Amino acid sequence: MGSHSHEVTDAILETLKRAGIGLKAADVRFALAGGCAAYARGAAPSLHDVDFVIPKDDIPLASDTLTGLGFRMAQPPEDWLIKAFDEENHLVDLIFRVADRPVTADLIKRAEPLKANAVILPVLEATDLVISWLLPLSEHSCDYGSLLPQVRALREQVDWNRVASVAAPSPYAATFLTLLHRLDILPNPPTPTTEPIWP
Repeated sequence: MGSHSHEVTDAILETLKRAGIGLKAADVRFALAGGCAAYARGAAPSLHDVDFVIPKDDIPLASDTLTGLGFRMAQPPEDWLIKAFDEENHLVDLIFRVADRPVTADLIKRAEPLKANAVILPVLEATDLVISWLLPLSEHSCDYGSLLPQVRALREQVDWNRVASVAAPSPYAATFLTLLHRLDILPNPPTPTTEPIWP
């Protein structure tokens, strides 16, 4: 990793720390998601922005909190998140829906407190994190290559049968699970046997 990549990673982690501490202090229900959550769970850093999942009811409080910390809020064309930019233009996504499924209080309750850049923040449970990556896969967004190293790092933390249960209706997600087995990342093919809990 070059020095520029280190600088970007350090800057994103500072943005994460500032936003996370603020949301926590304001009692916003949230969990860290995306690449920062994978990093908090032991994956190599591949950080471009900060992703938080938040129930829609808490979005106004989250938005007011970040605005008070100097973030600039923006409503993108997508109707499942809002964006916040700090003074250095680093991005925080506040996500309230994943693949047309609303972020629920139960999803947030399953999050685990973990250290992320020297602060303890709620981080999406590993199985939920992988599901949140797989469900949006589609004909227009199907980058298995970027997912592989993240999933490989988390594989022992994940309930793969639950992933398979939730992913079963999606041909893109189900195919990725087959790929993981063919690459020996998963020793056994996961079977959708459990009740599909998500979100």
